[in-house]
Amino acid sequence: MMISVASGKGGTGKTTVAINLALAAVRYGMKVQLLDCDVEEPNCHLFLNPSITRNAKVFVPVPQVDESKCTACGKCGDICRFNAIAVIAGKVLLFSELCHGCGGCVLVCPEGAMMEVGREIGAVEEGRTNGLEFVQGRLRISEAMPGPLIRAVKNRIQPDILSIIDAPPGTSCPVIESVNRSDFVILVSEPTPFGLNDLELAVGMVRELKLPFGVVINRSDVGDDRVTRYCQKENISVLMEIPEDRRIAEAYSRGEIITDALPDYRDSFNSLLDAIFKLLTGLSLMSARGERE
Repeated sequence: MMISVASGKGGTGKTTVAINLALAAVRYGMKVQLLDCDVEEPNCHLFLNPSITRNAKVFVPVPQVDESKCTACGKCGDICRFNAIAVIAGKVLLFSELCHGCGGCVLVCPEGAMMEVGREIGAVEEGRTNGLEFVQGRLRISEAMPGPLIRAVKNRIQPDILSIIDAPPGTSCPVIESVNRSDFVILVSEPTPFGLNDLELAVGMVRELKLPFGVVINRSDVGDDRVTRYCQKENISVLMEIPEDRRIAEAYSRGEIITDALPDYRDSFNSLLDAIFKLLTGLSLMSARGERE
């Protein structure tokens, strides 16, 4: 099962929800994998302090021209819809940062002058921490396209365990790549006008992808009730409300996991996990654990 945690904007508490949900599953005795797909700024590791056991570089194919064969016919530039190739004054100019690796330029070159080479865009790190498997991507500085690295992170998903994905903020292509094919998406919002606007965008995204989802409202006792009323109007399940709690902010500032620093929140995240499983399977994890005990 794959559960993604996303948000229409940054700073809503998405990573906090992802980490504490994963640890709630570990406490249930489940095998859990946490994947940080916010590859431009991964920060799950700051709280989990994982022991990294594997670091694999990720490459994307980009064109390289053999000038001894090239006749500057321009066909490679004509086919490139991303403007990664330009032919000017009889010379082929390559802009590898814009290349999407489609290979079209290699296919259309009549002289066989175009070839593909690998360009490093980042790395996937794997390890273990707090009883869960951990994977994260680190995009190289100045790289403009995180999609291939996110796919490389998701390629590490183990199908036989619970996978929880910390997606990037927003509703752009990297987010879609992260949440795609999820069994369930948690949208984390906050009760402010900006929070509502971005939640509406995120809801539109997951509905377009036809993914089941629910909402977690962070800092629920500040702002106004427009997010709650929107969820009621749209028949969206509010799975959890996290109050404005100074102790959470203090723990976060120290890099501490909320449910470790404040054990009274464990029941809340247990209930969140239970609610998701009920929506997906009709079964209660809490009752199942009670039977085992």
